[in-house]
Amino acid sequence: MTLSRKDLEPTASDAEIDAFLAQVARTPQRPRADQNAAGPRGRLIFAMDATASRESTWDRAADIQAAMFQETRDLGGLAVQLCWYRGFRELHVSPWCGSADELLPRMTRVSCAAGLTQIGRVLAHAKAETARSAVSALVFVGDCVEEDHDGLAGLAGELGLLGVPVFVFQEGREPNAERVLRDVARLSGGAWCHFDHKSPQVLKDLLSAVAVFAAGGRRALTDFGRRRGGAVLQLTRQLDER
Repeated sequence: MTLSRKDLEPTASDAEIDAFLAQVARTPQRPRADQNAAGPRGRLIFAMDATASRESTWDRAADIQAAMFQETRDLGGLAVQLCWYRGFRELHVSPWCGSADELLPRMTRVSCAAGLTQIGRVLAHAKAETARSAVSALVFVGDCVEEDHDGLAGLAGELGLLGVPVFVFQEGREPNAERVLRDVARLSGGAWCHFDHKSPQVLKDLLSAVAVFAAGGRRALTDFGRRRGGAVLQLTRQLDER
């Protein structure tokens, strides 16, 4: 297989990881959801681009989501809702899942299909879901943007006012996508970070850190950093300075 230019991108630099973790450290924690079908857990929407270019990322996602549940089970747990788009205006949303066993079969049934991005619909869904019950955070994993910058910025700002930070993980470094996705993260009160196929452990650790933050707040995140070390430990140092 011939490597594309994107495949040759370097992994996220230490400076980029530091910037991402510093943003997480500054993010106010959303109050837990009221008692409802999902219980008193942190609630995290895990949104992914399932257009044709995303197959390899979906293959890695199952391992990542299992780690998120594992790391949060002693914090009261985490409820995750899977959201993805593909094809011609297909947007799919799963029920809230309280374990990897519930979520994994739903992820493995997803097949990617060519189509345009629908990030605006993902953000609008998060806004609507928050109106029903508090959402701790939205994670978005994607590689490109084919939508109006101002429209996405407006929706991100609305999520910021609702206290729902968007944590964006961009695969590759397409310049227009980076500009827009950085703004989505910033305006929502979340954070952006770059990754590629050569940095799966970094992505796994950082996503787990966001999940721990959603489930247990900064104290839980500090404990997680001490245990995990590496990129996540950098976040605990940011917290210790505050």
